[in-house]
Amino acid sequence: MSNLALTKQLPVKPKKARAEMAQIIGFLILLLVTVAMIMPLWFMLSTSLKTTKEMLAYPPSFIPDHFAWGNFKELFINTDIKFGRQYMNSLIVGVATVIGTVFSSSFVAFGFARYRAKGSTFFFMLVLSTLMLPYPAIMIPQFLLFTKLGLHDSLLPLILPSFFASAYMIFLLKQFFTTLPNELYDAGRIDGCREIRLYWSLTLPLSGPVLATVAIFSFIWSWNDLLAPVLYLDSQENFTLPIGMAAMLSSKFRIAPWNLMMAASLLSVLPIVVLFAIAQRRFVQGIVLTGIK
Repeated sequence: MSNLALTKQLPVKPKKARAEMAQIIGFLILLLVTVAMIMPLWFMLSTSLKTTKEMLAYPPSFIPDHFAWGNFKELFINTDIKFGRQYMNSLIVGVATVIGTVFSSSFVAFGFARYRAKGSTFFFMLVLSTLMLPYPAIMIPQFLLFTKLGLHDSLLPLILPSFFASAYMIFLLKQFFTTLPNELYDAGRIDGCREIRLYWSLTLPLSGPVLATVAIFSFIWSWNDLLAPVLYLDSQENFTLPIGMAAMLSSKFRIAPWNLMMAASLLSVLPIVVLFAIAQRRFVQGIVLTGIK
């Protein structure tokens, strides 16, 4: 009887060993992927703390001999770079874009999600069809429009389009709004809420995860946009970070300031990392819950 029990227990150990080996292999693979993803960030941080002489040394070192913290100070005090002004311009455009996208897209999505009228499906599909239009297709007409309005070389052409809603954000928000039960809106109407009040006091407070998702997406797209600033901005005082950092490689410097470029890149990544760290939980919830009925 005991021998039979031992023979039944024998296959368990190889299975357990294979499971542990699979976990170890999986951990090693994840470790290698993590190192591969961290290396560019580490190289950016290392280069940002190097002097010009050490930056040009070959072979390059991963840890600076002397930490040149003055590189970050140089970005803000150098009158040729004007990094502080460009950083503020990007923040203004990014925050304004988030506000415009969240409210305009959520308002349109609320109408599509809560009301059914003849032709509403057609118009919704028409809105989604604009996703197939690349930005260069509307770039010239939009440029002529803002030029005629006298808004060239200002931040307004980078901000105003966000107040006219985004097709992708409308789709994302509509999918979430349709998951809210109709009983909530019926109860709100019984309490005397008008439609605007239902949108403002009922829909938006319950849509935190998807609104955080929309806010993060719109901020990242605005923060990293290079084409529109190149198109509309001429004066250095109005430059945003992408075009300002590209201008740092101009002929004003005898040697390309890659250490300053890496310091600027590190500071430019910081707001996105902080934003995602703060809203990570709601961002993941918004992605998961969107489209679930």
